[in-house]
Amino acid sequence: MSDFDDLLAANRDFADSFDLGGFDGKAHAGIALVTCMDSRIDPLGMLGLNHGDAKIFRNPGARVTPQALEALVLGVHLLNVQRVLVVPHTRCAMASASEQDLRARVGESAGVDASWQSFGVVADQLDQLRQDVAKVRTHPLIGERAKVGGFLYDVDTGLLTQHA
Repeated sequence: MSDFDDLLAANRDFADSFDLGGFDGKAHAGIALVTCMDSRIDPLGMLGLNHGDAKIFRNPGARVTPQALEALVLGVHLLNVQRVLVVPHTRCAMASASEQDLRARVGESAGVDASWQSFGVVADQLDQLRQDVAKVRTHPLIGERAKVGGFLYDVDTGLLTQHA
């Protein structure tokens, strides 16, 4: 008995009717999306996209980290990415808690000191969004090669609002 048996059984059901194979791994709609790991976000659905249309990079707070930039550079140069969307969301824990609060909560849950762990908390979500968009726009390997926009996703209405 495995801790993952339920998921493996669901995967077998999924594979029985799987018809999404054969894609080449490129972003067929030319889209790359940096968004949060929050489970309330349906990255493809919120943009009217389908399997194979976009490259998606998810992390806490939808931050443009060095890893996100690495993915975007690869997307722009090798995977047909022509437009980049950076999309944090409303009611995000990374924008509503302090670094100290998250460290304390994680430490309490883990039963060990977590005061050393960084969580990338965002004090001003819209200002950080503008800074993250600027990181992409000014990256020497991206720059003018792709259009870049910053949007806030409302988890209660499903709407995107452009801020950068």
